[in-house]
Amino acid sequence: MGRIIAITNQKGGVGKTTTAINLGAALALSSLPTVVIDCDPQANTTGGLGFARDPGRRSLYHGLLLGVPLEELPLSTSQENLSLIPSEKNLVGANIELSEQPEREHVLGKKLASLRERFQFILLDCPPALDLLTLNALVAADSVLVPVQCEYFALEGLSELLDTLARVRRTHNPKLAVEGILLTMFDDRTNLSHQVRDDIENFFGNRVFKTVIPRNVRLAEAPSHGKPIFAYDPDCRGAESYRQLATEVISHDSQGVGEGAQRAYSGA
Repeated sequence: MGRIIAITNQKGGVGKTTTAINLGAALALSSLPTVVIDCDPQANTTGGLGFARDPGRRSLYHGLLLGVPLEELPLSTSQENLSLIPSEKNLVGANIELSEQPEREHVLGKKLASLRERFQFILLDCPPALDLLTLNALVAADSVLVPVQCEYFALEGLSELLDTLARVRRTHNPKLAVEGILLTMFDDRTNLSHQVRDDIENFFGNRVFKTVIPRNVRLAEAPSHGKPIFAYDPDCRGAESYRQLATEVISHDSQGVGEGAQRAYSGA
């Protein structure tokens, strides 16, 4: 049975798309069938995996609102074992169209059931907002991975997000776990990055992944070439960090769905 992990943060520019692409690719390199679902109308994950914007191509919008079964939508990527359900600009209207449907928060979750048998990991790349698309992802997910940029306001935004996740857990998805908090864009040359890391680790304890994603030029360049980092520069520090992150996520899987993360969630 596949695991569904929502990658989310209400703040933009924290590395959600980079993480969705490269964690997905790292899991696929471990021979684990993985699909990344681009839930963001900006379609950056779609472009970052090498697919040009194509209004004639079926996308998540068709699955959510036009009745196309999700199992018909995955596209094969250049990475073996890695598939993509693309996004497109029409997904912008999904928030309005979903609001008119019964059980509007559960639409995605009901449609994802068929993919659990086909893929071991299903990664949902969420928009940088708590809208109906993100809410659908949180309701559908088994766990949440939260990328956090190592910057001054990170702790404040993270506390607000965990409060939001706790409300979703109480009202819509009581089994939702925190897969982990992922520190991104870490610059080990600056005192600020070290201070933010220490503050987050002191405050959130074992909710924080041991892996830290460094600020890395090659990671930033790879999406413009439509490639995961392992196809662009497999030997860079960024690639190694996402290999380590995949190892942690797989380790969670071996414990049962987010067992350690479930414990970490208490009190969120």
